[in-house]
Amino acid sequence: MVLTYSTMLSLGTKAPEFSLKDVVTGKEFTDKSFSDKKLMLVIFMCKHCPYIVHIESELAKFSHDYDGKDIGIIGISSNDAEAYPEDSPEKLKEYAEKMNFKFPLCFDATQDVAKRYTAACTPDFFLFDKDRKLIYRGQFDDSRRGNTEPINGKDLRAAVDAALADKPVSEEQKPSTGCNIKWKAGNEPSYFGVQ
Repeated sequence: MVLTYSTMLSLGTKAPEFSLKDVVTGKEFTDKSFSDKKLMLVIFMCKHCPYIVHIESELAKFSHDYDGKDIGIIGISSNDAEAYPEDSPEKLKEYAEKMNFKFPLCFDATQDVAKRYTAACTPDFFLFDKDRKLIYRGQFDDSRRGNTEPINGKDLRAAVDAALADKPVSEEQKPSTGCNIKWKAGNEPSYFGVQ
């Protein structure tokens, strides 16, 4: 495990394209799948990362709280499933069903989607507006393994709530931190630092 910070992709960046299958239903999702929604939230996550495990219950609650709202949410796991079998599509399916996430959880086998988003850690959050321009990237909240801050998703919730209400999202955003994405040997992107 290598503690890694979000790359903090530039605000205003257009949402990169993707086309991935939900590990539960097998349904294909693309960046256009949520075109009827005002917002799109892309979450890079996995099953085994202790930073994800730390927030998983609140992340599931978040997905239920915003289910039916004007936001499309998708979870993406880009970890090397051969080296980390807990993050295989089969294990991700079990995990998604157990947690009852209200969003599709997809597997990025080539890791190309993670690279397009400059995703670096799990969790890593990317929120896009109706024009699919990046308005928030960063942490779920101030809670971390080992500190006493509440796990409540306050930073992400504040950004989503502001955008849903057509209010500006604060540009003061703290990077997400977590385990580094487990890149396949030789597949580490140039933006990614320490392995």
